[in-house]
Amino acid sequence: MDIKVNLDAIKKASEELSNWGRWGKDDQIGTLNLVTPEHIIEASKLIKKGKVFSLGIPLDREGPQNGLFGGRFNPIHQMLATGTDAVCGRQDWNKIRYADDTLNLCVQGATHWDALGHIFYEDRAYNGHDPKQIDVTGLNVLGIENSKDKMNGRGVLLDIARFRGVDWLEDGEGISNEELDACAKHQGVEIKKADFVIIRTGQMERCLNENAWGGYAGGDAPGVKFENCYWCHEKEIAAICSDTWGVEVRPNETSEANQPWHWVVIPAMGLCMGEIFYLKELAEDCEKDGVYEFFFCGPPLIITGGTGSPINPQVFK
Repeated sequence: MDIKVNLDAIKKASEELSNWGRWGKDDQIGTLNLVTPEHIIEASKLIKKGKVFSLGIPLDREGPQNGLFGGRFNPIHQMLATGTDAVCGRQDWNKIRYADDTLNLCVQGATHWDALGHIFYEDRAYNGHDPKQIDVTGLNVLGIENSKDKMNGRGVLLDIARFRGVDWLEDGEGISNEELDACAKHQGVEIKKADFVIIRTGQMERCLNENAWGGYAGGDAPGVKFENCYWCHEKEIAAICSDTWGVEVRPNETSEANQPWHWVVIPAMGLCMGEIFYLKELAEDCEKDGVYEFFFCGPPLIITGGTGSPINPQVFK
């Protein structure tokens, strides 16, 4: 597709691809409605070897957040009680010796899902919900808790970096719909309705290799082009995920909007989105056995009114 990305293109796509009312006026889970019990049963049959892959990154101070977007920070892990306290006798009053701790984090600071109330288009959120219902108390509509038992099904990896024959894509390189289809064909896998599609660019691996996150969280990145919103709608996928901070290419294809693809896929389509996925080991295994489909499971934490949730998604082969 050849799209000149601007505000008019965003408006056009939002109108043409809208899922408002498709699953009822009160719907709060969007494209997750596409996943049926039958889809989950069929996906479970993809488990052949009992191999499991973790796609989450550690929740610690060494994460990618550097304040480039919204002042997000890396998780802060703080001890409340330690072994030192125990051996010094400072816990004996309680007649038990123990360790305890706390975690302070941004819900979208590491591997995570975006909730459907995360992005608005003008004065409306997904399905026409009023953004005024999203206030200081949290997301009173479209919170991440609505998808607590919905993030399961057939997963497909599209390894764009290997398809191009490179270790990783360079920042600013866009991925077209045509290339996604060509990659799937090359891998011998078909994108089906209700799939959880995972795209590997290799950007995270580059950062880990260089031992420097740089502008990973909020800076330039490889990613899908704006046209991808049409691809996701046509394929009727349940969710799209990536090893980058925002899935779409940065710098964006227009200066008229920040993250223009987000403007369409979340508030208009209700498409679920996973970001900052660790894909190195999964991709290596898929290349080795030639199998790019699997059972995917990535439930969010039940954060009432959350704009997202940290996750440790699992792939079963």
